[in-house]
Amino acid sequence: MTIVRVPGSSANLGPGFDGLGMALSLYADVGVVGVDAIPERGKVADVHHPATIAFRDAGGSGNVWVRSEIPMGRGLGFSGAVRVGGAMLGVLRAHEATVLDASMTQAVIDVTARREGHADNVAASLLGGVIATNGYRAVKVPLDDRLIGQLSVVVWIPDFTTSTSESRAKMPQSVPFGDAVFNLTHTALLVAALAAGDIDALGEAMNDRLHQDLRLAKADPSREAMVTMVDAGAVSAWLSGSGPTVACFVRSSDADRVADALPTNGRARVVSIDHRGAHVVNV
Repeated sequence: MTIVRVPGSSANLGPGFDGLGMALSLYADVGVVGVDAIPERGKVADVHHPATIAFRDAGGSGNVWVRSEIPMGRGLGFSGAVRVGGAMLGVLRAHEATVLDASMTQAVIDVTARREGHADNVAASLLGGVIATNGYRAVKVPLDDRLIGQLSVVVWIPDFTTSTSESRAKMPQSVPFGDAVFNLTHTALLVAALAAGDIDALGEAMNDRLHQDLRLAKADPSREAMVTMVDAGAVSAWLSGSGPTVACFVRSSDADRVADALPTNGRARVVSIDHRGAHVVNV
């Protein structure tokens, strides 16, 4: 029995457009129809489902089922996570293995990044933790133990959805040099702050000039929720993926208070960074 459990993700993390992603403790399970019993709330994925397409792209045959607590179309990496689950199943079955080696891991990234169009969310779901990627190679960012122990993540999930493809179509083909430099320097600062455990630097590091304002222009509730997060004491806040979900780092002692302060026209949830990534489970 081979069932793959995959965490969702929050991509970009402010300035790290298409280059940074973080795995979150929201999960999807993917299994093979006829091999693994379909669990309660699990559904057979049709031929157009991203999990099925990734499974077959990666060498699998037949159909897969999916059970997910990751909301669709909300910027929490649903499509990336189920693609990772399908591709990982396909690779494992093609190699008659239960654990990915380095070449199999890269094969999963190749399949899923090609289908997603970017690697930040799929690499985070596959590897866990916070990852940096250039679209092909992905490396986990070492997180300082003090930061892991002190920070939680609060997500605010609105009732409406957004289309990633439509959102990306709004992005300009060129940007001012100063804005490009701003995001490069803030991305570098963000990675360093995570590795060094510098919580104070996280607030400054997660500012962005490339994509968030454009994406938030038609998502006023999400913008308002971000402002509320910071006003309520969050360390930093950002648009999760292409939205409309927004997320923030909070000191763990403040997590419930920040979540309770968020607007009621969406769901607030305290989650954590998933450090394990995609793995085989028996359920």
